[in-house]
Amino acid sequence: MKLPKEITNGFLIFLGIGIYFLLMNVLGLADLFYLRTFNVFFIFYGVNRTMVMNLHEGETSFVSNAVSALATSVVGVALSILGLLIYSYARGGDAYVQTLSETFMFGGNPSVPTYCICLLFEGLASSVIVTLMMMLYWNNKYAAD
Repeated sequence: MKLPKEITNGFLIFLGIGIYFLLMNVLGLADLFYLRTFNVFFIFYGVNRTMVMNLHEGETSFVSNAVSALATSVVGVALSILGLLIYSYARGGDAYVQTLSETFMFGGNPSVPTYCICLLFEGLASSVIVTLMMMLYWNNKYAAD
């Protein structure tokens, strides 16, 4: 059974983000908040890969490509947040999140679920933005029917 390209590319986004953050943690760079913003490049990669696959299959409809691209990025973000949730509890739960949130947008003491929900909303917003940017890019290259 072959998985849909949206799930496959979403999983690649998850792997890229996961390996990137684990590598940052190993190198001691996890506290540098500006390095965390580079995870958007993994979302760009996965969405672009889905768009290229759609175009190679002959799919040029704007709406179906947009839904496919958004599904890819949402799968990647959702898997990444689930991975963060599991990893956070494995590393000590709320105590681990306190070390992460010192340079992040939170005030006070967020719990693991609060942290993950906030990152989920941030990730969904970035998914929509990346999808729109990639749709504009590919719409200029290949005009829809």
